[in-house]
Amino acid sequence: MVSLADTRPYWVLWITAAIFAAVGLLLEFGGIQLALRGGSLYYIIIGIAVFASGVLMIRRRAEGLWLYGAVLLVTIIWSFWEVGFTPWSLVPRLAGPLALGLWLLVPWCRHALIPGKPLLPLRTVVLISVASVILGLALHNLRDEPRDPIYQTGMAMLKAMPPVARTDASADWENYGNTPGGSRFSPQSEITPQNVSKLKVAWIYRTGPDSAGNMPRIESTPIKVGRTVYFCTSYNDVIALDAETGKENWRYKSGIPMTTTMYGICRGVAYYKIPDATGECSERIYTNTIDAHLIALDAQRGTLCPGFGQNGITSLLEGMGDVKPGYYFPTSAPTIARGKIVLGGWISDGQYWGEPSGVIRAYDAVNGQLAWAFDVGRPDRTTLPPEGETYTRATPNSWAPMSVDPELGLVFAPTGNATPDYYGAQRRPFDDQYSSSVVAIELDTGHVRWSFQTLHHDLWDLDVPSQPTLVDVPTANGVEHALIQPTKRGELFYLNRETGAPLAAVEERKVPVTGAAPGERVSPTQPFSVGLPSVAGPTLTERDMWGITPLDQLWCRLEFRKMRYDGTLTPPGLRRALVYPGYAGGNNWGGVTVDTDRHLLVAPAFRFANWVQLLTRQQADKMGLLPIVDSAQGNVSAAVPQAGTPYGAAVGPFMSPLKAPCQNPPYATISAIDLVSRKLVWTETLGTARNSGPFGLHSQLPLRMGVPLFGGAITTAGGLTFVGATQDGYFRAIDTMTGKVLWETKLPTGGHATPMSYLSSDSNRQFVVIAAAGNFFLGTKPGDYIVAYALPK
Repeated sequence: MVSLADTRPYWVLWITAAIFAAVGLLLEFGGIQLALRGGSLYYIIIGIAVFASGVLMIRRRAEGLWLYGAVLLVTIIWSFWEVGFTPWSLVPRLAGPLALGLWLLVPWCRHALIPGKPLLPLRTVVLISVASVILGLALHNLRDEPRDPIYQTGMAMLKAMPPVARTDASADWENYGNTPGGSRFSPQSEITPQNVSKLKVAWIYRTGPDSAGNMPRIESTPIKVGRTVYFCTSYNDVIALDAETGKENWRYKSGIPMTTTMYGICRGVAYYKIPDATGECSERIYTNTIDAHLIALDAQRGTLCPGFGQNGITSLLEGMGDVKPGYYFPTSAPTIARGKIVLGGWISDGQYWGEPSGVIRAYDAVNGQLAWAFDVGRPDRTTLPPEGETYTRATPNSWAPMSVDPELGLVFAPTGNATPDYYGAQRRPFDDQYSSSVVAIELDTGHVRWSFQTLHHDLWDLDVPSQPTLVDVPTANGVEHALIQPTKRGELFYLNRETGAPLAAVEERKVPVTGAAPGERVSPTQPFSVGLPSVAGPTLTERDMWGITPLDQLWCRLEFRKMRYDGTLTPPGLRRALVYPGYAGGNNWGGVTVDTDRHLLVAPAFRFANWVQLLTRQQADKMGLLPIVDSAQGNVSAAVPQAGTPYGAAVGPFMSPLKAPCQNPPYATISAIDLVSRKLVWTETLGTARNSGPFGLHSQLPLRMGVPLFGGAITTAGGLTFVGATQDGYFRAIDTMTGKVLWETKLPTGGHATPMSYLSSDSNRQFVVIAAAGNFFLGTKPGDYIVAYALPK
């Protein structure tokens, strides 16, 4: 009689055994390298065992299956020992080995290898392991309350705290952050935790492509004044919509193609009403453009205001000297106070020493003439430079949104570091004084009242990207008039906004200094905010390395060991260094929001690592790294020349060969901090794995993972936090008191912007609006949507 195994094709035997042997060899080879660098011994041991099981299988020995069963058992024990019952940490450790185990249990595969009955021990180990991972993921996804032990204490303090009476119940959203101080708080309370599940799409507006047919990158937060919503596209068209219906009232067409620069962005417009003026252009909308102009439009008609600049347009290149196209332009909404328009500008990263100035300027809101300029190289000169001179080049810039305290007469400007980013030996004392800071500038004079530095001698591209948020917090000693400055580091600095002195403790701590490039200087200490909780996440270790399979996780662990990483702020050098949080991490331009009724700060945060390595000038030249001539080309998040310094630089996200992050989830969190007690109330992961997977594929798994994000959140008097931002393309309403997601809806594409909310006088309904246009860096498809939600009439 012929056995079942004899009828099976030999290719099953050979392919299965070859896969096991190959996987074993790769694990063993990589494991040896990892062990030599002080890493885990697990991969050597398991590599040998998996290889041996493959050899035994090719010989059709039952011991091969038994041995692989032992491999699974050891892997399960090791995995739980390393990371406990943390579901996403278990996935790369167990999913691949379990998949191979399941394959061995397929009857026709097993019979091709070993004739006879199924091996019960192997089947039992596999099934228990699968059930454990599935159960862990399910429990993680269905968990209702945060697990942080401080949660109950924080909630008790929060519930015992009476809200301060609100004085501003405006139906509008007149500024980028609603209030001049950037609270991102709406006083509207119609939408509540009890009825938010009834939210429906009220209207959708589509902007269409630019003049060259390119789809936009809309990161704009609209404003609403009266019955009109205003916003801008990435190619600087300005659009006015009816707040109730979303119908277009007017559209100013800039005619600027997005190919003007590779980073065409317009995050918002500004509104101003000229006191005591009536008629045309008495109410204005201002926008700054990607070709470095400031434009004033009549708010009712969308026509240029002829008395402003030259026929409604003021050039921002005056006094700047030689500026190549795309090297300088503002991306954030203009800031308006005391009849002045204040703006900074984005400077192309990493190209050469001597790039355009980071000067901050104020223009008269009526005629568009320069009112003052703050040039860190010449703070005593607030006028245009004399003929033949320019504003000081290569100085720290201010590309993030600014905030204003009209009563103090101060505008608060977050600053970046002086170009280029990753080498700073050529920086001057005034560069180091004002880089990566928040600077309080007098609105009337342009002189600095105070500045606070969040990072000394920034070598990591960790410029301050977030709008300062102004808050008034009750304490036992009276009301604190504070400024909260979020950072890419995830540090939240809590300052007296009149003096800049810390209201919550700040410590100068020692940081790594070894490994920097020859000629560089590194600050031996850096400021850490210890008076408010950090949202940065813990310091990374080898155990935190991730991937999709054991092989790419091993690759990530090995790369982690190869790189220099002595903790946060390990300085860049000629050997690759890990930066965590990275240049896109922490609190980026989305900033934070403060529920001013409940004195509760809500902060979305991006936890993501990148690497940086300096290149000798010879290496940079050999790679052909030259400053970008056509700024619509190139990538400042890859290798950059840093011409005029001894070093170029290569940078990138820390990803596995399968394009999976090399660190454990979550990559995005959202946290609430009680500003009265200054304690963490809750922290939750933000976003699911639906749009995540190897090689950019979408897994469609509706499991909470905490996925990459760009964008911000808002809070409302109704007790809700609204946030899009995440890679999975969902828009969510979260209970501000508990962190629980109460409502979510799929957007047409990624909503990588900060939403806003207003009351429509037509229907007396509260609307919530967000831009959904996708994001190239997060792999969400491009779109051109502005979407409004409201309760049914």
